[in-house]
Amino acid sequence: MGTGVQYVEVSAERAGQRLDNFLMGQLKEIPRPQIYRILRKGEVRVNGRRAKPDLRIQAGDRVRLPPLQRAPAAEVAIPPASLIGEIAGRILYEDDGLLVVNKPAGLAVHAGTGVAYGLIDVLRALRPHCPELNLVHRLDRGTSGCLVATKTRSDLLTLNRAFADRRCEKVYLALTQGRWGRGEVVRRQALDIDHRQGGERTVRVDTAHGQTAVSRFRQVERFDGASLVRVAIETGRTHQIRVHAADAGHPLAGDDRYGDRVFNRQMARLGLRRLFLHAAALSLPLDGREPLQVEAPLPADLSGVLKALRG
Repeated sequence: MGTGVQYVEVSAERAGQRLDNFLMGQLKEIPRPQIYRILRKGEVRVNGRRAKPDLRIQAGDRVRLPPLQRAPAAEVAIPPASLIGEIAGRILYEDDGLLVVNKPAGLAVHAGTGVAYGLIDVLRALRPHCPELNLVHRLDRGTSGCLVATKTRSDLLTLNRAFADRRCEKVYLALTQGRWGRGEVVRRQALDIDHRQGGERTVRVDTAHGQTAVSRFRQVERFDGASLVRVAIETGRTHQIRVHAADAGHPLAGDDRYGDRVFNRQMARLGLRRLFLHAAALSLPLDGREPLQVEAPLPADLSGVLKALRG
């Protein structure tokens, strides 16, 4: 069943939400890939202007929705009990309003094309009494570590604003090629996500059309031809750490899109089977309390690679 052009005004309770998340709430029968496709093509307008997926909408904004062919929503598969049990053991923090989980590598955060269920579906199965459970941010499928979900709409909006205002601190550990200089290395290259290579979405540094992105790298351990770095990010752009590191001449180990093939083969011989990127720590502002500090230990597969490098 098709629809014509529609205009939706953003309510106060949706203020601060990402545009892509807003659209998924408005267009529940439209597959996620189609939503991102109409965003890329500029068919969604906010106050008459093209907008990108991570735009934070505000109360009173007028959102144009293009004509769409609606299909029955695909049913999300029920996650296996073994996975639900595993994720239950990976919860790092929980209170009445939010929880922080240590996401395993290989698990997508949402269901989609070729993905029967995502982490959010596992969490909803684990907490069926929380119908408003939603993820506040994302991690790539191949990335492990700290991920935040909220249990109520008000908590979601509060943390959305905190992320937008850069009051949340996110720290990653990454293994990169080569050696970084002493002290902190700051990368401020703007990134554009609407370029494709080989049929896959990719990201590149683009100062003319990209969005501001800031990553702070600090070498914490060096090896023969590789470095373990701590990365603090001020923005959360798609593939930000991977692209900034590659642009600096230090691509991430195991990165099959922006990495170095020879380096990746060397790391594979040491046991690396995926992207070496882990969301190690998170600091979240809490109303009337000290910021919440959460850490996720480095997984055994990545620790094993470091042990091999040290040996």
